[in-house]
Amino acid sequence: MLKKNQIIEIKIDKIVNGGEGLGYYNDFAVFVPMSVPNDILKIKIISVKKSYARGLIEEIVEAGEERVEDRSKITFEDFQGCDFGMLQYSAQLKYKKLMVEDVMRKIGKLENVRVNDVLGSVEPYHYRNKIIEPFSKYNGEIITGFFKRKSHDVFQVEENILNSKLGNEIIRELKKILNREKVSVYDEKEHSGILRHIMVRTNSKDEAMVVLIINATKVEKRYKDILMELKNKIGQIKSIYVSLNNRRTNFALGEKNIFIWGEKSIKEEIDGIHFNISPKSFFQINLPQTKRLYNVAINYFENIENKYIVDAYSGTGTIAMILSKKAKKVYAIELVESATLDGVKTAQENEIENIQFINGAVEDKMLELINRGDKVDAVIFDPPRKGIEEKSLIKTSESGIKEIVYISCNPSTFARDAEILTRLGYKIDEVQPVDMFPGTSHTEVVGRFYK
Repeated sequence: MLKKNQIIEIKIDKIVNGGEGLGYYNDFAVFVPMSVPNDILKIKIISVKKSYARGLIEEIVEAGEERVEDRSKITFEDFQGCDFGMLQYSAQLKYKKLMVEDVMRKIGKLENVRVNDVLGSVEPYHYRNKIIEPFSKYNGEIITGFFKRKSHDVFQVEENILNSKLGNEIIRELKKILNREKVSVYDEKEHSGILRHIMVRTNSKDEAMVVLIINATKVEKRYKDILMELKNKIGQIKSIYVSLNNRRTNFALGEKNIFIWGEKSIKEEIDGIHFNISPKSFFQINLPQTKRLYNVAINYFENIENKYIVDAYSGTGTIAMILSKKAKKVYAIELVESATLDGVKTAQENEIENIQFINGAVEDKMLELINRGDKVDAVIFDPPRKGIEEKSLIKTSESGIKEIVYISCNPSTFARDAEILTRLGYKIDEVQPVDMFPGTSHTEVVGRFYK
């Protein structure tokens, strides 16, 4: 029997759903994060359960052929918290497809649904248009970075490989000024100190919004001066905020976001529609892949020009507005009121008139629409990670809606919901995965269900 802290040698057979490698030691399953099929590894056992153990890489004895060139990198931290960073990009796409096939078979119980090749990212690095990094102190210096695996200890990297290059430059310059000014760093145990997080949002025009998140109840002149110095050094900064967060919480942004300088929002464009992005706006992280994802979803609708479509979980109405360019009418249903109001404002600015924004729970509001006699031909779902409540799917089916397009950021809940929809009489022919987050084991999927 394996013991904790034991060092063993193991060969990795495959990558399992969730992204960890799996190998066997005397027929006992051992999961190893950051490992690659055909790796031969020395690992240290960190936990032993009844039917499996988990271990961390100590040394690569022989590297699997799909491992990246640099063999000195073995830990989660070496790859900046990217749990698929150890895989060559073509292999990342291969295993993402296999993981989707696996959940469709095991959770969705759907053997005959085709899973297409994953639509890979043209640029697997520097694709994030939003980053939030926590501040910390290391050897007397103010740093920012990532939390180490399963801890709140921050580690800093030379160059954040996923953040936009402009975002990296801004954070680098800001740290120089903060170190010179010797600003105190927030300590979550003591609930003291000032600097909590830095958030940078960028757009495709290479413009940036900077949000400094501090443990305070008001913005002192000192912090305004620091941010103005930063803006004078980097001309692409177009908007500056200070977010006041003096609560004991893991949420980065505070309740009050104080506008300091520039424009109140930066703009982004998809399909000729301009979106305003403020500190709290939800907007997809990887814009080129978002365009591809939405394109796949919208093209799944048949004779869209004549259709009345519900966009369920519509957020700020991004998909609804893109849909509105082709569909007859779109109803955008969203629970969060501020998101609905953002959507109304964006639709007015873009002179979009064939959208109706509805604030409330999807299962209630969709039924109200149908019971009121409003025409609804199809629905597009883009729910949070937990998927769709079964009663919503049942009500959708009972309402006579024959066509559903479903976008999901979690293939496991997509597969679970696919199984429910199949029981309700819907069919699905194929699933299209899209790689929104290169370097990580996450995959978005899209499918069309029809009766």
